Amino acid sequence: MIRLYVFAEGQTEQTFADTLIKPHLAQHEVFIHYPRLIAHARKNGKVHRGGGRNYAPMKNDILRSLKEDSNADVFFTTMIDLYAIAPDFPGLIESESLRQNPIERVEFLEQRFAEDISDYRFIPYIQLHEYEAYLFADPTCFEYLDARRTKEIEALQAIANQYETPEFINDGQQTAPSKRIIAQFPDYGKSKSAFGPQLAELIGLEVIRSRCPHFNAWLSRLESLKNYCNNSLETV
Repeated sequence: MIRLYVFAEGQTEQTFADTLIKPHLAQHEVFIHYPRLIAHARKNGKVHRGGGRNYAPMKNDILRSLKEDSNADVFFTTMIDLYAIAPDFPGLIESESLRQNPIERVEFLEQRFAEDISDYRFIPYIQLHEYEAYLFADPTCFEYLDARRTKEIEALQAIANQYETPEFINDGQQTAPSKRIIAQFPDYGKSKSAFGPQLAELIGLEVIRSRCPHFNAWLSRLESLKNYCNNSLETV
């Protein structure tokens, strides 16, 4: 049995991991503990969670968890956004030269993240560019919010059609995926932690995977953890 800890940037990712990814990975004998919000600060001995804007508390949170559970059959992963990532994130300055190739850039940052944590059980995942990109895999899901708003849904579909993958929708302050959604559906911004996972569930993991290759690569790696452990034991 493989156990997996997920460090989520916010409540939207936390709920998405719990309601969609957790039951899916259980079919592959990978069992997620209740996803936890990643730390953003530690004050007076108390850890404050949610948000990924400060790197040091995130790193310390992960290292502490790795130390607390050092078994070979337990793994750790993240769900944090590339959008507005911590300015002191390892490799961020160097990654600027890769900005025109978002997947190559995010893979470079994940590699630097893994090197900084330095534990084979840690599998970093950085979302391109944020969670809401998944919802552009099928914008008709927004009929759930208001089926009468066909023009707004068509506007989101037109945005999705401009990109090879929703993961390429850019990360400007007004053009990030969430900002584009809120421009058409303001209510989403007020309840994104509830609506985000519900809309993703309507779309379905397989559709999201088919449209978001970086997300698919991460999920595929998590699915293979049992085989990875079995192969490692065979070579000992």
